[in-house]
Amino acid sequence: MSDTVRLWWQDGVIYQVYPRSFQDSNGDGVGDLAGILQRLDYLEGLGVDAVWISPFYPSPMADFGYDVANYTDVDPLFGTLEDFDRLIDGIHDRGMKLILDFVPNHTSDQHAWFLDSRKALKSKKRDWYLWRDPAPATGENSGPPETRPPNNWMSHFGGPAWTWDEKTKQFYCHSFLKEQPDLNWHNPEVRAAMYDAMRFWLERGKGKRGVDGFRMDVLWLLIKDAEFRDNPPNPEWHPGDSSLWSVLPTYTADQPETHVIVNEMRAILDTYAGTPQKPTPRVLIGEIYLPLPELVKYYGEPGPGKAGLAGAQMPFNFQLIQTPWSASGIAQLIQQYEGLLPAGAWPNWVLGNHDQSRVASRIGIYQARVAQMLLLTLRGTPTMYYGEEIGMPNGDIAPDQVKDPAEKNQPGIGQGRDPERTPMLWDQTPNAGFTTGSPWLPIHPNYKGLTVEAQQRDARSILSLSKKLLHLRNVTPALHEGDVSDVFSQGYILSYRRNLGTERLQIILNLSGTNQSAWTPGGRVIVSTNPWRPTDITSHLWGDFEIWPNEGLIVELD
Repeated sequence: MSDTVRLWWQDGVIYQVYPRSFQDSNGDGVGDLAGILQRLDYLEGLGVDAVWISPFYPSPMADFGYDVANYTDVDPLFGTLEDFDRLIDGIHDRGMKLILDFVPNHTSDQHAWFLDSRKALKSKKRDWYLWRDPAPATGENSGPPETRPPNNWMSHFGGPAWTWDEKTKQFYCHSFLKEQPDLNWHNPEVRAAMYDAMRFWLERGKGKRGVDGFRMDVLWLLIKDAEFRDNPPNPEWHPGDSSLWSVLPTYTADQPETHVIVNEMRAILDTYAGTPQKPTPRVLIGEIYLPLPELVKYYGEPGPGKAGLAGAQMPFNFQLIQTPWSASGIAQLIQQYEGLLPAGAWPNWVLGNHDQSRVASRIGIYQARVAQMLLLTLRGTPTMYYGEEIGMPNGDIAPDQVKDPAEKNQPGIGQGRDPERTPMLWDQTPNAGFTTGSPWLPIHPNYKGLTVEAQQRDARSILSLSKKLLHLRNVTPALHEGDVSDVFSQGYILSYRRNLGTERLQIILNLSGTNQSAWTPGGRVIVSTNPWRPTDITSHLWGDFEIWPNEGLIVELD
C-alpha cells in the first residue's frame, strides 16, 4: 500500500442519477428524491462510492431543472427539503457520498433575482444579469431595435444568445434557452449570493454533515467578455450544423477570469474540509468541454501557503466520449492526458452522461462490456451514468414524444437528449418498475431482458460483470491508486498496465468483433468480459495468444 493520504473521491467511483428517470415513488411518472432513497440499497450493493444527483431545485422545467428558480429548496415535483435530508442521511449512513449538481451560469427567468432585474433599468439587481442596448442601426442592420442584438453571440440551443425585453428596451444574454438568462459573474454580489447557496447545501442533513461536493454545470462558460466583442466567424461551419458553431466562442467561453471564480469556489469547499482528526474533504467537479491542454488548466495553481492545487479537483474529462472508439485513438488519448496533467492533479474519466448518447448505442452492447472494463481500470476516478451497469441503450423517441428543447429548437441534427434520459429499467413489471403511472419519457420497448432484476439472476450479465469490476477495483490498490504504464495499441488491441509495488496487472482490450492476436509476458486471467472464458488457476496466458471478439482481460502478471 502507498503511504500517500488518499481522498474518497480519488479511490471511489461516482454514479450519476438523473432524478426524473431513476425511480418514481408516487405514481406521477417522474422520478423523485424518495425514489432515489428507495434504491440506495441497490447502489450500495452495486459498489459505487458517491452519488451525483442532477438538479432537483424549484424550476419551471423549461430545461428540466437546469433553469433554477431557487437555489436553496426542492421542487415539489421531486419532494421536499425533508426528503432531501432523509436522502443525504441515507447515503451517508451507507458509507457513500453525495454530490450535487449546481447551476451557476444562469437562472430561470422566473427566479426572483431576474424578475427584479427585469423591472426597470435602475432595478436593484439589474447588473446581476447581462443587459445591453441594441446594436447601432447601420447598413443592412438598420431595422427596429428588437431586430439588432448587441453582438453575434449564439445560444447552445439555437439562434442568437440575446432576447429583447420590450418593457426596458434592452436585450439580455442567455447561453441556452431564453428562459435561462445568464448571470453576471463580474458582479461581486452575484458571486456572494451563489456562494451562500453552496454553503446552504454544505450544511444540510444529520449533524449538518452536508453534501460532499458539487458538480458545476458549464463551468467554462461563467465569464463573458466585458467588452461584449463579436465572436469571430467559424470557417468550418456549414449550413445545417448547429448555429452555435457558426462563430468561434472566443469571447463567450474559457475566459481567464473564470479561473478566479473556480479558486473562490474551491476555497469555500476547503473551509468545510474538517480537521486532521476528523477530515471531511469536499470535491469540486467542473463540467468543462474543452481540449485537454485547456481543460487541465482548471486544476489551478498551488494556493497560498498550500502544496496542493487550488482549482477544481476534477475538471471532467469527456475525451472518451468524443474520441473515436479505436485502440490507437484511445492509447494516444491516455498518453496525452497523463502527460498534460499538472503535478499533483488526479485524473478522471467519463463514458456517458445526461447530454450524450449512451455507450451501448454508440459502440454496441458487446463493446459496452469492454468499455466498462476500460472505465473501471484506467488511472483516475470513473463516473458512471445510471444504466451503464446494465448496458442500457438509448430509448426510442417518436416525434410526438420529444421533450428536450434542444431537439425542438433544432430538430433532426442530433441535438436531442431525450434518448439517453429514458427511465431506468428495474424489473419485469409494466413500465420496468420505474413508475405505476405514465412515465414522462417512454420505457425502452425491449426492456424485459435488460432489467436489473433479469440481470441479477444471470451470472454472465453485464450487471454481474460491472459488480465484479467495481469490487475488484475497490480491493485492488494497483487499480484505484497505482500508476499506469506500457500503454500501447496494435491493430484493434489496446493494452496498458496498472502497477503498485509488486502488484502488477495488464489490461488487454479487443475493440473489435473478431479474434485478434495479443501478447502478455505471462500471468493469470482474473476477469474477462467474455463470460465463457475460464478465470481459474488454469487460465494462464503467456506470450502471443488469441483474444476473443469483444473481449477485455485483466491479467495478474507473474
